[in-house]
Amino acid sequence: MSNQKLTPEEERVIVQKGTERPFSGKYYDFHEKGTYVCKRCGAALYRSNAKFDSSCGWPSFDAEIAGAVKSQTDADGMRTEIMCTSCGAHLGHVFVGEGLTAKNTRHCVNSIAMNFIPEDMAKTATAVFASGCFWGTQFYLQQAKGVLSTSVGFTGGRTANPSYEEVSSGTTGHAEAVQVIFDPSLISYKELVKLFFETHDFTQVNRQGPDIGEQYRSEIFYSDETQKQTAEKLIHILNEKGFKVATRITPAGAFWKAEDYHQNYYQKNGHQPYCHVYRKIF
Repeated sequence: MSNQKLTPEEERVIVQKGTERPFSGKYYDFHEKGTYVCKRCGAALYRSNAKFDSSCGWPSFDAEIAGAVKSQTDADGMRTEIMCTSCGAHLGHVFVGEGLTAKNTRHCVNSIAMNFIPEDMAKTATAVFASGCFWGTQFYLQQAKGVLSTSVGFTGGRTANPSYEEVSSGTTGHAEAVQVIFDPSLISYKELVKLFFETHDFTQVNRQGPDIGEQYRSEIFYSDETQKQTAEKLIHILNEKGFKVATRITPAGAFWKAEDYHQNYYQKNGHQPYCHVYRKIF
């Protein structure tokens, strides 16, 4: 994650938790299709299809990109502040129960806290990783600058559309995995693979910490030859560093999304991963 240098006015809002004047922001009366990203770190925050006119004076969205925005009680003890999950930048406030959209939610966001990437400029790619419990894998990958969305699910096995209980039984051959949609102009596949290795113990076979079973294996599911070669080169570097790498490299297949209660688990519950820890290796 790399934070951008801010102007004094950007710092007043983003760091000091100020508010821009109503109706003054460049994205208030703005209707182009694309993605709104954090001004400070570049993380994707909102899709244009979630934006609506609330006539409140600031850009309004009724949904964020999964895991991109976190909230806490405001200093005034009454409102709920929203911040970029990746870097903690102040975005604005969220209000519920107003009945303005079917989702009954309004993210009131300062324009100055965001940049906009037009739809025709946004190019995305997909990566799939397994590194033990998918809650922890998602926790770290979704925070990386340039990651647009993440989903936890199952892949690499024999059973179509399996349930969590089926995968946990060890009979499906699936691994708990995370599908990552990312912007290659903001983060490379190589950087994602490095983060994958630096957030779990890739020397363990069919386990991660206290979680034991084939579904908790370390595996990279590549979508093309370039991704495969990137993974192989990084594993070669790790071997040269003296690590005994247990990570498998496998062609990507069907990815079956897990139940909703597994998605963004730690963001929903406010906890920290119990078997994933970041450590600098490369």
